[in-house]
Amino acid sequence: MKKIRHYISIILFFNGLFFHFASAQYSGHGSESVSLNNLKKYAPPSLDTAVVNKLRKMFDISSPGMGMLSPDKKTLYFSWRVTGIGQIWKIDGPKGFPVQLTSGNDEVRINEVAPNGQFLILSKDLNGQENPGLFKLNLKTGLIEELYRKPKVQARFAFLTDDSTHLFFTANDKSPDSYSVYKMNLANKSIEPIFEGQGAWYVADYKDNGKNILLVKYNGSKQNEYFDFNLNSKELRPVIGQNENEEYEVSYASKSNEYLVLSNKSSDFKRLYLFSQGQLKPISPEMNHEINDFSIDQKRSRIIYGINRDGFTESAVLDAQSLKPLKMPQFPLQNGVKADHVISGATTFDGKVTMFSLITSRAPRLSYSYDWASKKLTQWVLPSAPEVDLSQFAISELKYYEARDKTKIPMFVRFPESCRLDLPQRQKCSVIVHFHGGPEAQSLPGFSITAQSFINENFIYVEPNVRGSDGYGRKWIEMDNGPLRENVITDIEDAALWIKQNWKHTDGSSPKVGVMGGSYGGYSTLMAMTRFAGAYEAGVSIVGMSNLVSFLNNTAPYRRVLRISEYGDPVKDQKALLKLSPITYVHQVKSPLLIIQGANDPRVPAGEAIQIQETLSKKRIQSQLILFADEGHGSGKKENQILEIGHTLEFFKKHLK
Repeated sequence: MKKIRHYISIILFFNGLFFHFASAQYSGHGSESVSLNNLKKYAPPSLDTAVVNKLRKMFDISSPGMGMLSPDKKTLYFSWRVTGIGQIWKIDGPKGFPVQLTSGNDEVRINEVAPNGQFLILSKDLNGQENPGLFKLNLKTGLIEELYRKPKVQARFAFLTDDSTHLFFTANDKSPDSYSVYKMNLANKSIEPIFEGQGAWYVADYKDNGKNILLVKYNGSKQNEYFDFNLNSKELRPVIGQNENEEYEVSYASKSNEYLVLSNKSSDFKRLYLFSQGQLKPISPEMNHEINDFSIDQKRSRIIYGINRDGFTESAVLDAQSLKPLKMPQFPLQNGVKADHVISGATTFDGKVTMFSLITSRAPRLSYSYDWASKKLTQWVLPSAPEVDLSQFAISELKYYEARDKTKIPMFVRFPESCRLDLPQRQKCSVIVHFHGGPEAQSLPGFSITAQSFINENFIYVEPNVRGSDGYGRKWIEMDNGPLRENVITDIEDAALWIKQNWKHTDGSSPKVGVMGGSYGGYSTLMAMTRFAGAYEAGVSIVGMSNLVSFLNNTAPYRRVLRISEYGDPVKDQKALLKLSPITYVHQVKSPLLIIQGANDPRVPAGEAIQIQETLSKKRIQSQLILFADEGHGSGKKENQILEIGHTLEFFKKHLK
């Protein structure tokens, strides 16, 4: 009888695969792929005024971006979301009065301060479509001039020439999945094509006022190759990565024909190398921790790199000429707490001053400038937290849970004080497990108003870094590539099983556990609620994929090649992808599910949310879809963020309390 049941299960499973693949009716992405009827049907409902007011206090906590200094170092230009949407501001002097420079309904980002100090280059998107245009802000008049913007085209800033006369950028104007390099004369906005790429080409670095450009072509999510392009001869010379399936991050070094390379080709963890005459020479120390990234200033004087120590970030610096270590500045404690992250930012064009950000669990980001000659450390911005006691924010603690094969999975946990496990008479607190996106991202400690919003409602907040996450070495991140995902997808279920077994209440009962996440975290949530139905008592999926085949067929063309290398090919690997798709197991759902999606999302099309919601509705399974008409891959506007988190909290309070 057991064998007969097994064969019947296999037949039903593959019939289910065929049904779910055949029933995927939507096509395309963005608002044009969503009917007006669905926008109206799934529009976000209002929240109780008391809930909105409580959350608004949290979301009114704001911290300016790290920013970029003017050439004379007297003014800091930065992004700030204090108005509800990211705009550009300036401060004329440390801790000065901030002045708003841009406005409007869409987020504005700063790309560069002109070396001559007369203007800024900005990017501006529309409702989360991820098709930004390029703009010039005249610092004398305060007026913005559109430089380049086309519908359904991504214009990405590359660099300004040293004399501030020409702008280099990339755009996929000729084909949605290919990017070309352009040079614009800022005096008359005339555009000259420099390099016509077939595929995902971008500018990694430049030197000699743009006469030499370092180009990178992405062949997959962790596969790229670099080329040196001479502007005069148009010669494209291979540098590194050709005929390989390796991940590199490369920039020009201080000497001619030498490059700085970040790679894990020869080790489990990424290390920084000097690449010269075809040889990689390590210049950072060997350690069992990742180097996240690195930068070198335009004067090629210092190399700054970030070290990821189990999710905590620190910075280190090398002399770009001698490659010997230099002393880093000593940063002050924030609210009596050592920074979880010390992150380097932009260095002034003359190479003399670098911006740094400090982040802790109990303080919004603070930005400092550091003068390498005088050793002077200067705080520039003042974050604001009206009516909120930041000292009460929960500290993010590094812990581990055990998967079924005994692998220890790192997770960051924040406990409300009344729910701490070491209290003999602690409260019966439910747990929220939040899975990160990517899938190659990494959950990190640090300041989080979203996490604290859950803490304030007496939820324990857990952020795992399952196998396939970044920051733990090459072996760890590659454990979920393609068909290997089937071997580790159970990390999702094991988080709930371990918590229920090991975090029992004082009366011996297990806590209720909810699951949530965005993007790949949304997919993880859908898998938790379908394939692993019963492990979690409620779930909230935000911009998550429900069917990996329809997702890959409809995601933006520029992303498809990157995602196929991660998940598999929608034609060749169709059966495996459907086996890993939540919609295949939708009939197993046992607990309530909330789905949240942006209509303009180019990464995970809105059809992914609509198709699983309609399937759940037909099966009369308890679920709800909220569709934001003016958002893309996640909510960017403060009012929508309040609605998103507010409905999520109310949903979990209803089903987990």
